[in-house]
Amino acid sequence: MTVSNASIHYSPPTSSPSQNKNDINAEKEPQAERPDKKSEEEKSPLGLTADEQRQVTELQARDSEVRAHEAAHLAAGGGVVGGGANFSYQQGPDGRMYAVGGEVPISTPAADSPREAIAVAQKLKAAAMAPANPSPQDYKVAATASMMEAKARQELAAQQREEQLATYADNQNRFSKTSDE
Repeated sequence: MTVSNASIHYSPPTSSPSQNKNDINAEKEPQAERPDKKSEEEKSPLGLTADEQRQVTELQARDSEVRAHEAAHLAAGGGVVGGGANFSYQQGPDGRMYAVGGEVPISTPAADSPREAIAVAQKLKAAAMAPANPSPQDYKVAATASMMEAKARQELAAQQREEQLATYADNQNRFSKTSDE
């Protein structure tokens, strides 16, 4: 099950045309009177600007969301999860790595009977839909599991019909033997 990747991009502000070095009408100011943009902004204790701190906050929220999403798959996926969660990361302006996407590998064990196939399909569906906000990939996995379950139910119904017909035929044979005597 895969969480769609999202990333947060920061684009520095562009300079206005009047600040262009090639503009002959631009006023020349002494360097001491024009502090650079970064020193104008108040910095956080980590030395980040307000915009960079906002990015970090967004990345922290996304990291928590991704990890909770994948943990929900793992918790509900007993028997169908093929290992731990794998994450894709993005480096924040603070230098730390934040999970921005993830996936949990699933495996569909071979079923020896339609009843077992139904149980596996139900586990797959439960694991796919476990997160609070399932991703499009999660819905795809759940739909595939639903189709597996429907096919297994058809096979089970066919088996049950055959068993009923066999039982009916056996009873007919017994009844005709006792009537002949």
